[in-house]
Amino acid sequence: MKNIFIMVLLAGLCSLKGQDFKAYQFYDKKGKEITTEKLVRELAGYDVVFFGENHNSSINHWLQLKITEALYEKKKGQLILGAEMFERDNQAQLDQYLSGKFDAKTLKDSARLWNNYATDYKPLVDFAKNKKLNFIATNIPRKYASQTAKEGLQSLNTLNEKEKTYIARLPIQVTLDTPGYPEMKAMMGDHAEGTKVMNFISAQAIKDATMAESILKNRQEGKTFIHYNGNYHSKEFGGIYWYIRQKNPTLKMAVISVFESEDPELNIPAKDYIPTDFNLIIPADMAKTF
Repeated sequence: MKNIFIMVLLAGLCSLKGQDFKAYQFYDKKGKEITTEKLVRELAGYDVVFFGENHNSSINHWLQLKITEALYEKKKGQLILGAEMFERDNQAQLDQYLSGKFDAKTLKDSARLWNNYATDYKPLVDFAKNKKLNFIATNIPRKYASQTAKEGLQSLNTLNEKEKTYIARLPIQVTLDTPGYPEMKAMMGDHAEGTKVMNFISAQAIKDATMAESILKNRQEGKTFIHYNGNYHSKEFGGIYWYIRQKNPTLKMAVISVFESEDPELNIPAKDYIPTDFNLIIPADMAKTF
């Protein structure tokens, strides 16, 4: 009777274990599972860290915050934060908020914040505010990226001197050798006009080059600059990473890429998986913020 009871108990425990749900899993570039503790320990040794994201992924944003908090402790506060979601010409407003001169409403009214700012990026900005960290608005003002997509990169030469301070110094190199850009060309289809395709790619390039320049201008020796950006801006070591590498090939940089998976065990996906330094696997059905 006792043996039967033990067997039933073990069966129940096994059943409960089978119902465990995994919210995320990090892997290193060799495909080995890595704990968040080890991840933070390794990230502390880099000059620049790109934390890729799916913009609407709740777990992605939560992990950005938790990894940043842990990295702050590991680095004893030697951090600089920056993000794609803030444009260079809004740096003054962001600084006013960080210093306490603006409240949350004034920042919202005076800067071009993303619609999901309150849920997804405000926690990071408030962390920087509370810890008195620099938070850099790295991106090009969207109107200039839109202008590039419509009129081409050369149209930016008509900007006045003040406007040019909000974009990467011209000229910039635009090449299909940059990882990710050939994929963008393929997305446009075989029938798209050559000029239209290159304008579209140039708009992406001026964003990447501007963010790269912003990071290079604001990084400091001994500090880790952690940058939050859409996964596409650093996937496969392309985008921002590629532009920084052209200017400063000696910087030690790490990319965290994100992939969605239908697999409840969050094993490495069998398809469309090109790893970077660290790779975050999240459930495809994870709650979205929009």
